[in-house]
Amino acid sequence: MWGVHEGMGWWMLLGGVWMVLFWAILIGAIAWTVSRLAHTAQARDPLEIARARYARGDISGEEFERIRGNLSAR
Repeated sequence: MWGVHEGMGWWMLLGGVWMVLFWAILIGAIAWTVSRLAHTAQARDPLEIARARYARGDISGEEFERIRGNLSAR
């Protein structure tokens, strides 16, 4: 009657932009989560773990040398 429902208005364009932003954020969040999980699940070198434990003081120097000797014998 007054042209309210004639064609696509500015609100339709804005709705499309919001939909694209929504999907971009959702896909980005999923990709970020998967990359974080894959990064934490990577196997570390046993000698690196022993070095980190020695640096923190969890093991003594003798224990570190014994571990290093055992790992180099493999």
